[in-house]
Amino acid sequence: MAYTHYDRLSALDAAFLEMEDANTHMHVGAVALFEMGRLGAPDGGLDFERVLEAAGPILRSSPRFRQRLARVPLLDHPVWVDDERFNLNYHLRHTALPEPGDERLLKRLAGRIFSQQLDRGKPLWELWFVEGLEGGRFAVISKIHHCMIDGIAGVDLMTGLLGDEPEPDDEAGRRWLPRPRPGGAQLLADELARRASAPWRALRGAARSLARPAAALRSLRDTAEAVGDAAGQALTGGSPTPLNVDIGPHRRFDWTRIELAAAKEVKNRLGGTVNDVVLATVAGALRRFLRGRGVPVKELDFRALIPVNVRAADERGRLGNRVSFMVAPLPLDEDDPRRRLARVCETTRALKSSKQTLGAELLESVADWTATSLFARYARLGARSRAYNLVVTNVPGLSSSAVLLGARLLEIYPLVPLYSNQALGIALFSYDGALFWGFNSDWDAMPDLHDLVEAVHAEFELLAKAAAAAASRSQP
Repeated sequence: MAYTHYDRLSALDAAFLEMEDANTHMHVGAVALFEMGRLGAPDGGLDFERVLEAAGPILRSSPRFRQRLARVPLLDHPVWVDDERFNLNYHLRHTALPEPGDERLLKRLAGRIFSQQLDRGKPLWELWFVEGLEGGRFAVISKIHHCMIDGIAGVDLMTGLLGDEPEPDDEAGRRWLPRPRPGGAQLLADELARRASAPWRALRGAARSLARPAAALRSLRDTAEAVGDAAGQALTGGSPTPLNVDIGPHRRFDWTRIELAAAKEVKNRLGGTVNDVVLATVAGALRRFLRGRGVPVKELDFRALIPVNVRAADERGRLGNRVSFMVAPLPLDEDDPRRRLARVCETTRALKSSKQTLGAELLESVADWTATSLFARYARLGARSRAYNLVVTNVPGLSSSAVLLGARLLEIYPLVPLYSNQALGIALFSYDGALFWGFNSDWDAMPDLHDLVEAVHAEFELLAKAAAAAASRSQP
């Protein structure tokens, strides 16, 4: 048989494809700001040719970026195959801001780029290099489909991309040759064989369990509870709010930053983790924002979906998604910032000891060897039934300063996609001593997005003052 190559998408990766439509774009991304550094051209612009030259080794280290989607006949499961028409110039794009090149214009450009769905006939990523930013800087706006990557995989990828100079490329002069893709008959046969073998794998596991009946019963009970917790979350709805409306295709993108040391001081003085401080800040900001919209917040059942990394140590560096989820009620009814943080801490402690994340993993596993659309339907149901009102994701990033071809990375603001009836998503990325916040929103539902950004700052300042007061009381 002639050599062919393809890679199968997991049920979770495939779900991010199935959830996408004309208004719900399932790409993740970021806006990164750089010093011009050694990437400056003689005319004062960006030396984009140097960027193109450096891309070769990076593409060879991550073959997925030269692959596009194909489908298994009849079963319709997606797979990755090499793109025989791959064109780097399509994916690396060069543009410029008009004067004055301020961040307001960059945010508007980012919103337009994030509003455009990726072309499924090509590899699912784009990098826009933007020159003309005030202060002699440039920006990189990235878009990568969520079926390719999660937050931790994104950090691993960025670590590989960033560097002072690329490694010497022994294959620089060689033409890239795509690996032959299999025919439809082979794809169908392989998928049928894979699904047929799954029950046998389950039976072998059951046979091993019979040797330890007590442990098997505990495992069965835990599994039932986990699936029940996960399914229950998807079927029960939170409160309707102005943030939970049918969205359109157009996006606003905004950002801010908070010093990581300040967030750590709050958690050290008042308790919890940095992520608890983030959630308490979000809860306070949403309380302030929704009250400004005239929404009574006392009776709101408002929930945040929190992605949880389940990537094992030996899976670092791989693309794809290895993530589960928790749904956390946010105490928007609480007016005192310190008590609000305490309630968030109590909630997250309870969630960590629950089986929500295990249940989501189990549902994905079942979908992976049956109909992968099962997990997509479960995820879509959770969004439509308001099992959660928005996504808040906090990705641990890089602790020290990084460079791209001699240009220092200054700031990086991440993007999380919006689901079908959620007009706001909040993503955070830690880098070089700061927490960088990215706010993705529907253009029509959130004309006042910047009011929420300002509310985040105001609520964090209240927590910081409470921490300072606690510190002064503890001193003799």
